[in-house]
Amino acid sequence: MKAVSALAAVRHLLDTGAVRRGDTLLDSSSGIYAYALALACHRYGMRCHIVGSTTVDRTLRTQLAVLGATLERMEPCSDLKLDQKRRVERVHEILAEHPRYHWMRQYHDDVHYLGYRAIADRIREAVGGAAGLTLVGGVGSGASTGALARYLRAADDPARLPADVQLVGVQPYGSLTFGAEHVPDPEIIIAGIGSSIPFGNVSHELYDTLHWISFDAALAGSVDLLRRHAVFAGLSTGAGYLAARHERERAPERTVLFIAADTGHRYVDTVYARHREAAALADLAPQEVEDQRRLALPWSRMNWNRAPAPTGPLRPGRR
Repeated sequence: MKAVSALAAVRHLLDTGAVRRGDTLLDSSSGIYAYALALACHRYGMRCHIVGSTTVDRTLRTQLAVLGATLERMEPCSDLKLDQKRRVERVHEILAEHPRYHWMRQYHDDVHYLGYRAIADRIREAVGGAAGLTLVGGVGSGASTGALARYLRAADDPARLPADVQLVGVQPYGSLTFGAEHVPDPEIIIAGIGSSIPFGNVSHELYDTLHWISFDAALAGSVDLLRRHAVFAGLSTGAGYLAARHERERAPERTVLFIAADTGHRYVDTVYARHREAAALADLAPQEVEDQRRLALPWSRMNWNRAPAPTGPLRPGRR
């Protein structure tokens, strides 16, 4: 998914003169975006410098090396929620040393929305004038789900739009984006779909519903997706699949589309090797909550109703 975003962003920066061929593009990534930016830099003759998460595995490191990207992999951190903050701090240090580097700011610059217009057009053609479309995906930086919802809800020809586009965001526990920083996951925060720092690219007002899904529940989703559909995908996809199945059961008359952001290769040891631990999906269902203070593992669902970003810290307990 990130490839279409990175390619369009780099092309736009070149077309507008913000960067030139041969310049160095810099950003932080937990893995998928690093590969996408390296591909875009390779295509357009740019240099690529990545400050990478601990989740960047050996396979991805090799791919980045082949593409000519420079990778700084952060040292392991006892609290993975701090990983993003540490990476961004390192980006600022690099910019101080190399002020001519261009920081791509995947978390904050809406140039990363541009590439999803073509994907939205393909979705629109596939669903036609469907009675209702429910789009489900990990929130992460906000670009993929936010851009797709925005483009799908607006077109030059309104007759080509689905009648109703609902956006369902998927978050891990511990992420502050939608107010779940007070609920830790005993396993890990799912890389790429949550955040411990504010992201400027997340447009909270676009989301209708939120699902918070734990590592264990997402693992069950990933394993079931492979067993049932032969789709070998990452942990965020397992979480999205779980949420999408639930939304489909709630409203079978709607078309439900969920985003599978990456393959399962980097999750072989952490997820798929534990397939015997996976719960049956029939045993999993979300707890419906009206307030983030009532969030509880392993899975919670809340109607967001296109509300603005939450303000102030939250604590567990009743209102």
